[in-house]
Amino acid sequence: MTIKVHLFGPASAPGETTLEVRPGQSLMQAAVAGNVKGIEADCGGLLTCATCHVYVREPFASRLDLPTEDEMGMLEFTASPRRAGSRLSCQIRLTPELDGLAVDLPESQH
Repeated sequence: MTIKVHLFGPASAPGETTLEVRPGQSLMQAAVAGNVKGIEADCGGLLTCATCHVYVREPFASRLDLPTEDEMGMLEFTASPRRAGSRLSCQIRLTPELDGLAVDLPESQH
């Protein structure tokens, strides 16, 4: 079983990347493995940076677990402005319920 994930580039680099990934990994892991430009993941998913920031589109944003206090703290350090749906992709665990997940990438991670 695989899950489809759609990542949309920012205005400065428009385009869509669609990945088919296995359940259980994080969105960050899937994006890094898929060589998606725009997900830097400097800390490798240890929740010590904010370089895997994404904007999760509805209806998927409301399907995610609420961000932890640690994730909320790291979201204070995003290079691009936070907005509705801002999450760290290292904290999004891909499940069958998220098949078709759509996220927008910010202009910058640094």
